[in-house]
Amino acid sequence: MDIKKLVKPNIRSLRAYQAEEIPCRIKLDANESPYSAVSGQRSAISFQKHLQALNRYPDPQAASLRKLMAKELQVTPQNILHGNGSDELIYNLIAVFGGPVLYPVPTFSMYGIISQALGERKIEIPLDDRFDLDASGFIKTIKRRNPKLIFLSSPNNPTGNCFSEDRILKIIRQSKGLVIVDEAYQPFSEKMSFIPFMKKHKNLVILRTLSKIGLAGLRVGFVIADADIINELNKVRLPFNVNSLSQKVASEALQNKKQLRSDIRLIISERKRLFKELAGMAGVVTYPSDANFIFFKVDNGERIYRNLLQKGILIRSMKGVADGCLRVTVGTPKENAAFLRILKQIL
Repeated sequence: MDIKKLVKPNIRSLRAYQAEEIPCRIKLDANESPYSAVSGQRSAISFQKHLQALNRYPDPQAASLRKLMAKELQVTPQNILHGNGSDELIYNLIAVFGGPVLYPVPTFSMYGIISQALGERKIEIPLDDRFDLDASGFIKTIKRRNPKLIFLSSPNNPTGNCFSEDRILKIIRQSKGLVIVDEAYQPFSEKMSFIPFMKKHKNLVILRTLSKIGLAGLRVGFVIADADIINELNKVRLPFNVNSLSQKVASEALQNKKQLRSDIRLIISERKRLFKELAGMAGVVTYPSDANFIFFKVDNGERIYRNLLQKGILIRSMKGVADGCLRVTVGTPKENAAFLRILKQIL
């Protein structure tokens, strides 16, 4: 039997997302926080208590978690829906509303991967030379192709910058479909969240995640939108999509605001130090970042990437996305110092 003949054409040509584990001494490739949002004896005792209840299904509505997150974001629980990471919510949005799906490039690859997996047409528009949105290109495409969904990751992955507020708003006003502003990295930005604009623009949808602030292993994401949009998305949400441990641990972490904010401040401080050091190196071109990583360009990026890995430091090669460019996640002060020291030696 030729299995490929049974596979749908849109899946046959799809390349799987590569998220392989590479052994290394210092891991700075996946935009994870270097600090766990949950630690200490109290958390360990609480975790043991939660283990005793694993014979029961989790709360399908994740009511307590949604209530906490709604309070944090200053929206109502009716305006928020939980997901098994943002990836599941992106999948649900495309499954419910369909395509065409419009987004800039380079950006988070899952917008395109999930669109193709679901058989929806995807439209890509290159960013301008400052990694900002090509507003005129978006407007022309909106008028000509009428996309159902527009994904804008701001701060953007992998470039790290926030898109211009006026350009995003122009796209929201022109679109007859939904505009999803993915704010996965917003906690590290000095720019304002787009959540307040939801009151005026019913077609604006926000994505948030706990993965970047110390809870990547839990896989917890949220979509924030008008209640009518949430109701439609809830139709395709799988029951019990966020497990009991993720709900409980995430709830405890969100209540420990002091620790979360302290970790975020430290990451921002280290990002500024990392940027300054990189910008001072000959042969390195750095790009401003509002996220927990820095995007930079060097001559022969693949050689630099391999040499760092040989020294036990794993960063992200952007080969095929932005050739010659690399992306380094902000780690602990000790990890960042080691990365900078070895990079200088290699250069």
